[in-house]
Amino acid sequence: MSESPTPALPVTFRPGRTRAVLLTVGVAMFAAITAVALMLERLGPGERASFVFTAVLFLGVLVMLSRPKVVADSEGVTVVNITRTRRLAWAEILRVNLRPGDPWVFLDLSDGTSLPALGIQPGIAKESAIRDARALRALADSRGTGVETA
Repeated sequence: MSESPTPALPVTFRPGRTRAVLLTVGVAMFAAITAVALMLERLGPGERASFVFTAVLFLGVLVMLSRPKVVADSEGVTVVNITRTRRLAWAEILRVNLRPGDPWVFLDLSDGTSLPALGIQPGIAKESAIRDARALRALADSRGTGVETA
């Protein structure tokens, strides 16, 4: 990846199009399932409630899938994935990787592990993900002990 200007902090990276699609589909599914539950005359109150409960579950799963983001500030990076959030100091991030075929960015950490950062994913918006990965890499290189990758 080529050299990228360092963005102003704080900055939030998130897959905006993916999030919009997930939330739109979730709300549409909730509305459709709830409407069906209310329109079917043969359903009792418990059955209607189970339809609505199922709709809430579907919406909840899609909302959770839309959570991922990466927030960079002067102190470090907060990685919010589907069910977990992890706070990292800049010095903990050695490398920011987004290789061809990767589903999202991976952060190589000073403890020898790699942390997936689902907030930068090339799924629907590849160019945006590449730009965000470059910006995060530039931040890590300028603020931490980051090492440039080939």
